This record gives sequence, structure tokens and C-alpha cells, in this order.
Amino acid sequence: MLYGRFQHNIDAKGRLFVPAKLRDKLGMSFIAAAVMDHCVSLYSTEEWDKLQEGLAQMPLTKARKLQRYLSANAVDVQIDSQGRILLPKHLLEYASLEKEALVIGAGNRAEIWNPVSYEADMGSMTSEEVEAEFMELGF
Repeated sequence: MLYGRFQHNIDAKGRLFVPAKLRDKLGMSFIAAAVMDHCVSLYSTEEWDKLQEGLAQMPLTKARKLQRYLSANAVDVQIDSQGRILLPKHLLEYASLEKEALVIGAGNRAEIWNPVSYEADMGSMTSEEVEAEFMELGF
């Protein structure tokens, strides 16, 4: 499982440092994709394959548009010698990423957020709502 919260800068070429703690679990090559919530999701190849297999189990009438969207908005990325990945322009634009980025672990994936967007999204959840969600899940 991936977890943690890390703040990093994106350079002018679109390169972003991926923390060693996350790289250890993602590997040296993984998938960056626009999946949901206007952030860039990072999946190990194993987790990406599970996602694709799940889609393959769905009726084609339901899955085909989603499959097209995911495939068109995913790229293979490799860690360079300085621990960075190069994000393509369309993913930077999708997540409104410019100079600063928040990299978080999110269970089976990592996510790259515009820090302002992340705070707006998560700031809407009160601690009481978080507690209620955990209780509903049986924790």
C-alpha cells in the first residue's frame, strides 16, 4: 500500500521528483494516468493490469468508452537518475499542475495533485465526516 504526503516542485520541462518511499513500491517504470478527481494517478504495472482486467470483465457497452479514455490518457513513465519522472503536457494540464505538486499515497496508487485543488477537495471533509465514513465501513 502507498501512503504519505510529499510536496515537490515541477521543473520547466515537466519533471517531478517521486519520493523514494513511493518509488520502492511503484518500481522504476510505472503508469501515469488521468483517471479521476483531476489529479494524475500513478500505478505500478501490476496495479494497472488489475484495473485493465477489471474493465475487461465488464460488458463492452459499459466499458468501451472508459477503456478508450484510460488508454488515451495514460503513459509509461520511468524514474531518471535523479528520482524524477517526466509528465506530458496533457497530464499536467488535466491536473492543473504548474510549479508545485503534492504527491500522496492513496492505497493501491499514488496521486499527484495541485496543492490548492487538493486542499479544496479534502478541506470539504470534516473530521466528523471522516469518522462517520469509517464507521459506515465497519472500522
